[in-house]
Amino acid sequence: MFRTLLAFILLATSSFAAEWTYTDGAGKTVTLPAPPTRIIAHINAAAALIPLGIRPVGVFLDGPPSVDRAADGLDLAGIEIVGRGWYELDAEAVLNLDPDLILTEWWPREGFYGGAVGDAAIIDRIEAIAPIVGPAQGPSVVTMIEDYAALAQSLGADLDARSVVADKAAFDAALARFKTAVAAHPGLTVMAASVSEGGISVAAPAEFGELSDFAVWGLNLVVPVPDASSSYETLSWENVGTYWPDLILIDDRWGSSGVDTLASQPLAQRIPAVAAGQVADWPAGWIRNYRVYAEQLDELTTAIEASDQNLVVED
Repeated sequence: MFRTLLAFILLATSSFAAEWTYTDGAGKTVTLPAPPTRIIAHINAAAALIPLGIRPVGVFLDGPPSVDRAADGLDLAGIEIVGRGWYELDAEAVLNLDPDLILTEWWPREGFYGGAVGDAAIIDRIEAIAPIVGPAQGPSVVTMIEDYAALAQSLGADLDARSVVADKAAFDAALARFKTAVAAHPGLTVMAASVSEGGISVAAPAEFGELSDFAVWGLNLVVPVPDASSSYETLSWENVGTYWPDLILIDDRWGSSGVDTLASQPLAQRIPAVAAGQVADWPAGWIRNYRVYAEQLDELTTAIEASDQNLVVED
């Protein structure tokens, strides 16, 4: 009788210890009987988790793999792609993978989960298969990386693994170089923007995690007056001279077309930075791990080091 009772207690304790609970960026708490092993992840989440040793069984993207920057350099071998654009999630493919969890990101401003699940009808269909959760997009990419690290650890990741430690060391070195370059160019003004055939949209730094990080680390970014309910101030090419930065960073989420569009606009040549060729990439919204952040910081630092901080002289 005693042995039977002891066995029951040990079994109950073991089952309780294996229970997995996660409270996500929307404040939603999900509890599963064990840590999930079959995860379908938005590509941003996959970019955060794979370098930490957590491999999803499926991913959904915001566009084709060839242009979705979060997929750059990411080993997706053996991982099924179940969505290649917003609202294009293949529910049958999701069901066939028998997931324990759907992992994406919560967008506080918009009030929904990002990616292919960002539609109420799709959420209802997918959550009938597995719960949808994710960390919140926030004011710092570093914070997001740390949030993902905590999530990965709860899923069994070893944060002391050699590759994980090496990625963090590379980031620390890149950040130190970035801060040195910024300090050496105290007069440099930088503008982050997206471009189109119709004009240029100047990004509000507080609305983007990486821009907020850059500002905290000392970079002097143009702060526009955003349009209503927007993260940008959109200017026609005729009004492109509203701001006069020394260096322009162009949204590179979909390749180099933004830089090409800027170069093709005759009126854009009125901006001294464009005329001087002081234009670089802005890794907008897709950095989710320390290795990539180190690479992107190094590229930006090189652009800062090569920039003339006296390009624009105020009266």
